[in-house]
Amino acid sequence: MPDGGFADVYSPRKVLDDPSFRVLESNEKPSPDANIAAFYNPNHEIHLVEKPRPRPNPGQVLVHVRSTGICGSDVHFWKHGRIGDSMIVTDECGSGHESAGEVVEVGEGVTQWKAGDRVAIEAGVPCSKPSCDYCRVGRYNACPDVVFFSTPPFHGTLSRWHLHPAAWLHRLPDSVSFEEGSLCEPLAVALAGIERCGLRLGDSTLICGAGPIGLVSLLSVRAAGAEPIVITDLFQNRLDFAKKLVPGVRTVLIERGSTPQESADKIRAAAEGTVKLAIECTGAESSVHAAAYSTQFGGKVFIIGVGKNEQLLPFMHLSANEIDVSFQYRYANQYPKAIRLVAGGLINVKPLVTHRFKLEDAVSAFHVAADPSQGAIKVQIQD
Repeated sequence: MPDGGFADVYSPRKVLDDPSFRVLESNEKPSPDANIAAFYNPNHEIHLVEKPRPRPNPGQVLVHVRSTGICGSDVHFWKHGRIGDSMIVTDECGSGHESAGEVVEVGEGVTQWKAGDRVAIEAGVPCSKPSCDYCRVGRYNACPDVVFFSTPPFHGTLSRWHLHPAAWLHRLPDSVSFEEGSLCEPLAVALAGIERCGLRLGDSTLICGAGPIGLVSLLSVRAAGAEPIVITDLFQNRLDFAKKLVPGVRTVLIERGSTPQESADKIRAAAEGTVKLAIECTGAESSVHAAAYSTQFGGKVFIIGVGKNEQLLPFMHLSANEIDVSFQYRYANQYPKAIRLVAGGLINVKPLVTHRFKLEDAVSAFHVAADPSQGAIKVQIQD
C-alpha cells in the first residue's frame, strides 16, 4: 500500500484524470460493456459517466456491483452539495454506498475470495494502521483517514465495476439476495444504534421518522423485543407503510406547525405513557425536542438523524429528568451481524424496496428518490 494509504489508492483524481473518463449526454445510450456510474457535481447535476474499468492490485478485489440503494445522503450531496463543513462536493463525484455484488477478479495475495463469490460491500474503509487508536480498539468509524465511498471526494460504489479492499467485503449466503445484501448497509446503521443505546427486551421505544433509516430501525427494535413501539412522521403514507411492515407499531402523524410539546402529547397518548428510549432518525430540531418531551425520567434520546450544524436543546427538561442524549456516527462491526439477522429471518428487509431501476436509468432513479410524492421508501439500482 502506498504511503498515502487508502486515500491515495482510491484517489478520485485517478478516475477524473483518466482519458477514458467522460460525462454522457442526457440522451446518450451507454455501451453495454462500459463501466458506467452515476455522478453529481457542484452545479447540482446528476448524470451518468463512463470511467475506466480497474484492475485489482495486491489485496484488492474487483466486484461487479449488482444492487445499490440510493441513500438520503446521496440525494443531499446532489441537491445541496455538502453535509456539514467537511463533506463538500467540489468536483465530479460518484454516488452510492449501499451495494452488493459478485466478485469478478482478485489481486495478488487475495485468498479468501474467488470469481463468482457473492459479497456485500462495506463502504467505509479505515486506515487499519496500528498507530490509529480508533482502528486498534475497533471503533474504526472514527478513523480520521477513512475512505468512505460516495462521501466527497471519494467516488461511490454505484458503478458497474468497483474496486475494493478484500478485507472489507462480507460473504453473502446463497439465501440472501444481492438486494438484501445492499440493504445490510442501512441495517448496519440501525444495528449500531441498537447496540449503543442499550435497548432491552420490553423497553418502550419511540422512533422519530419513518424514512428508510426509521423503518429499518423499526424492524430492528421489534427484533430486539421493544414494546410498545411508537413511530412518527409528517406523511401518513409512510406511517401506513410502517404499519404494514410491523403491524403492532403505533403510529403518530406529526402536524406541520405543531409545537414539540403538542407532538409529545400525541406520542405519550399512543405509548400510554412516556417512553424509555427515543431513537431520533430525522435530525430535525423540532423532532429532537418532541423526543425529549416524550421520554421518561432516566430515559435516553438517541440521535441517528443528520440535521443542521447548530441546534437548540430543551436543556432544563433534559437535566431535570436525567435524560441522556447520545449520538451516532456511521457504524462499526455491524455487517456480519446484519447478514446473520437477514439470513436467519429475524429481520426482513425485502419490503423496504419500493422502486427498482436498471443501472442505465440511474438518473431517473435519483429523481424518484428525491421526490416524496413518488412514495419511494428505498430505490434500488440493479445491474
